[in-house]
Amino acid sequence: MSITYLSSLDIANKTVLIREDLNVPIKDGIITSDVRLQASLPTIKACLDKGAGVIVCSHLGRPTEGEYDDKYSLAPIAKYLADKLGVNVAFSTDYLQNGVSVKAGEVVLLENVRFNVGEKKNSSELSKKYADLCDVFVMDAFGTAHRAQASTEGVIRACVADGKMVCAGNLLSAELDALSKALDNPAKPVLSIVGGSKVSTKLDVLNSLATICDSILVGGGIANTFLVASGKNVGASLYESDLVQTAKDIMTKTKILLPTHVVVADKGEIDFEDFLGSLEKANAVIKSVDEIGENDMILDIAPDSAKELGEYIKSAKTILFNGPVGVFEVDKFGQGTKVICEAVADGTGFSIAGGGDTLSAIDKYKVADRIDYLSTGGGAFLEFVEGKPLPAIVALQSV
Repeated sequence: MSITYLSSLDIANKTVLIREDLNVPIKDGIITSDVRLQASLPTIKACLDKGAGVIVCSHLGRPTEGEYDDKYSLAPIAKYLADKLGVNVAFSTDYLQNGVSVKAGEVVLLENVRFNVGEKKNSSELSKKYADLCDVFVMDAFGTAHRAQASTEGVIRACVADGKMVCAGNLLSAELDALSKALDNPAKPVLSIVGGSKVSTKLDVLNSLATICDSILVGGGIANTFLVASGKNVGASLYESDLVQTAKDIMTKTKILLPTHVVVADKGEIDFEDFLGSLEKANAVIKSVDEIGENDMILDIAPDSAKELGEYIKSAKTILFNGPVGVFEVDKFGQGTKVICEAVADGTGFSIAGGGDTLSAIDKYKVADRIDYLSTGGGAFLEFVEGKPLPAIVALQSV
């Protein structure tokens, strides 16, 4: 890829605008998982070390454009960054109206870009306002690189039109290098773990992976559709009947790894309006996939079955991990995901994991330091695997 990297630029005494992905879970003002924040720190530190004045921007959640909502404010993240960087981090809410003044060695965090009208529609006017804030734009948010929005793709074009420098930050550079290693010429055997509720949401990635993987371990609701395709009864479990034939077709292209035993709960015990709360009270029962009753809902891979599948993971030379294999938020339905996470961590092959839920599970089971690369991208991770062009990357390449 022909992209300028931050490491090659002299940015001393320049104002740098960094687009990070600081979209992390916040409850009652408390950050509950800081994986993405930790990943953003090296680029910010590098810019400070190079003598730049640093402005950081990001989105958080999905607020209504043009309307302030306290629960989507980045204010808690300003405090986090100040603590981790060891410098004061100013917080700007009026940057579009009054601009930003930042000196070398200083950091300013901008309020949620999704509060700004025109962000999602990639407004050229808003893109120009972002570009006017800086001398150099650094795209470091791989997790949003698949979105052509004002703070991701539009600002790059606006900066280039004004003759300003644009580049990829350290995190984005590392993401691209890691994914290229896993996909362009991977060490074999290649194994992927794909979890999620629906085949339809990951159909393209499953078809793409089927061409490069020696085996794919499927979990969650996706596994239910493949179990039906294998002739199994899944009882009251969620699956996509219209994609059973598609699942069968994928099974002819690569080896699909399915559990022999699962953890189920009686549908009558589940309140779908309080799903996780009701699961805390529900009875978890281990059953063979050949013994699923009509009222059984499959919610996890049984631990022993997960251990058997884990042996495939440990023998793989390249591992791509996207999606938990059960409802890991509830411990009694999370043991399968725990075993799978530990198998990825124990494997000797190159491992890369991506997606918000995947990172949350990895964080919960404390195996992050034993996985080779944690991709901060969710949708971007999937689209890169599918071979789709990512707008922000295309914009960086066109410079």
